[in-house]
Amino acid sequence: MAEVKINIQEKGPSSFDLYDEDGKVGEMVFDINSTDLTVYHTEVDPSKEGKSYAKLLLDAMVGYVREHHLKVIPVCPYVHLQFKRHEELYHDIWNKVREA
Repeated sequence: MAEVKINIQEKGPSSFDLYDEDGKVGEMVFDINSTDLTVYHTEVDPSKEGKSYAKLLLDAMVGYVREHHLKVIPVCPYVHLQFKRHEELYHDIWNKVREA
């Protein structure tokens, strides 16, 4: 069973880290600045592809953002693509004004 843990850093980027029985197998790297959470990168171990692990990271990030009343700047290509494909799910947290 996969589990996502948040790793908040005071200096440098933070991450949502994904673990399964093999240890750490994925991460979503982000920073929080004021009311914005900027997602830079999502990566899952290639041997774990097809298990919806990237979606687990996305869901954890979205839950965290909603719980803490933040907006998302999706610099990460994966997150940006999901926000565009499913705008109805993410319109409330997508900060299009500050998008790069």
